[in-house]
Amino acid sequence: MLNKMSVDDINVKGKRVLCRCDFNVPLKDGKITDENRLVAALPTIKKLIADGGRVILCSHLGKPKGEPKPELSLAPVAVRLSELLGQEVKFAADPEVVGPNAKAAVAAMKDGDVVLLENTRYRKEETKNGEEFSKELASLCDGVFVNDAFGTAHRAHCSNVGVSSLVDVAAVGYLMQKEIDFLGNAVENPVRPFVAILGGAKVADKLNVISNLLEKCDTLIIGGGMAYTFQKARGFEIGTSLCDDEKIDYCKEMMDKAEKLGKKLLLPIDTVVTAEFPNPIDAEIETWVVDADKMPADKMGMDIGPKTAAMYADAVKSAKTVVWNGPMGVFENPILAKGTLAVAQALADTDATTIIGGGDSAAAVNQMGFGDKMSHISTGGGASLEFLEGKELPGVAAATDK
Repeated sequence: MLNKMSVDDINVKGKRVLCRCDFNVPLKDGKITDENRLVAALPTIKKLIADGGRVILCSHLGKPKGEPKPELSLAPVAVRLSELLGQEVKFAADPEVVGPNAKAAVAAMKDGDVVLLENTRYRKEETKNGEEFSKELASLCDGVFVNDAFGTAHRAHCSNVGVSSLVDVAAVGYLMQKEIDFLGNAVENPVRPFVAILGGAKVADKLNVISNLLEKCDTLIIGGGMAYTFQKARGFEIGTSLCDDEKIDYCKEMMDKAEKLGKKLLLPIDTVVTAEFPNPIDAEIETWVVDADKMPADKMGMDIGPKTAAMYADAVKSAKTVVWNGPMGVFENPILAKGTLAVAQALADTDATTIIGGGDSAAAVNQMGFGDKMSHISTGGGASLEFLEGKELPGVAAATDK
């Protein structure tokens, strides 16, 4: 599927290797609250160490917008990575990223050593793919670059795309390979029946995904806030629910497209409604379940109803491949998480290949304790969406062909 040089195709012994990871982890009071992305990066890092490479890691964290922000420093990542790897990860604390600390640390490296650079987005040029910063990064390594950051593969930045053209070989890491194998195979040659589940708030975010998946899947399930725009397109009352008024005609087109292609497009048949948008932690909210075509004008749709949850779970039962991106409701509130929970449970109970497309769906699956029951949970929300749209990702395209 992926015809790119991988870490298995390169000789790194005694060489300084620049490795782009995705360490964009959530921090609270300087502590990492979810280390999934660190753990996902370990196989590639361990392989480079075992092969005698001198491993220089780089990543962004948050959105410092081109200036050093102490609360977005990668220092806590170096500490935790040292523990996970069982060896020191030396942190190069340079506000300019490639500065005196980084140069000294890299010069002192021996085979198997690991250095972590400071947040690449401390530099304005990073997000603009500026040549100067790309050259500085490339100057640290011996012509070998490994990109293992699927989470930023849809962005053309210095630390993934710019640097690729300035080295002898740009390979992909194990995580990048795994992401593309799972997502790519699911979309391009899935074992059928192939069911795609899309949720989340806005239709606009998933326009091309809906259209592309309709051509590839057998059944497309729609839930979450975006379902109400489809319901309005069907002529249903949707009360004060979220609606993308400019996309109503698009939703009509997609329903016609599904019919023409002979694909099943499933929409909610009942809905959980509230009087207003609730506080996520308010466990005392009053809810009602109404049929999808009987929504009161003064109520707001918050989750799929029990009949819909059962219908969606049923559609998953016969599937051989399932891709899910986006929750079914306001899952942050436990009362409004039942629809998302039902879908997660259905995926956990099936023998199908189950792929979770990052972002909120990944958070939901992990929060609900189903993470280990899924075939693959993507580390990149935006990247996996663009992949499902059928787009080529700049970070992948920049890697050296085999």
